[in-house]
Amino acid sequence: MKRILFLVVFFILGVTITYFMIKPSKEKSLPVINPVDVIQEMVDPELLRIGYGHKIGNFSFLNQDGKVVTQFDVKGKVFVAEYFFTTCGTICPIMNVQMQRVHKVYQGNKNVRILSFTVDPKVDTVAQMKRYAVAHGADVKSWFFLTGTQEKLYELARKSFFVLKPAETENQGDVGSDFIHTNNFVLVDKEMRIRGYYDGTNSKEVDNLIGDIALLVKEK
Repeated sequence: MKRILFLVVFFILGVTITYFMIKPSKEKSLPVINPVDVIQEMVDPELLRIGYGHKIGNFSFLNQDGKVVTQFDVKGKVFVAEYFFTTCGTICPIMNVQMQRVHKVYQGNKNVRILSFTVDPKVDTVAQMKRYAVAHGADVKSWFFLTGTQEKLYELARKSFFVLKPAETENQGDVGSDFIHTNNFVLVDKEMRIRGYYDGTNSKEVDNLIGDIALLVKEK
């Protein structure tokens, strides 16, 4: 009797352990970031009043090959955005070494793109962006170095990605402003919603970004 009882208990214990071993763990869920979730001074007052349902707005810029890139080129894809300038000698080189890591992992993945917007379009012409992109081993099919009018570049930064304080638009001609040195990488999902901000100079945060991109690619 004791032997039978022992076998029954052993069987139940074995089934329980097996269940927890093969039970799929609940995957990390990334928040959807809206204007109300961002530091208020980073958000245009009109967007702050709306509060929710934010999506990246329409845009049209030239990439390093002189081809027009718009929101339709990233629609239905996961993408990472950054703002930088090619002559930056401080944080930008560090950021783009980290962005190269992201590019290496997802190069060739049709569901992932990288958008590097310049904040100094007077210097960062298509030809200059091409030289910079080549130096960083960027695949033009998946990593776009984008330039255009300063007004439109800054407007997108301020009203879509929330990496520029509205008051800083007064300093658009000053490439030494705080905005120029933003270290944020912005993660955007297939529905054009912001899902995360990451310090582009911090390798551990970029590790997190690489993992979070994979989550969004699988997200339905």
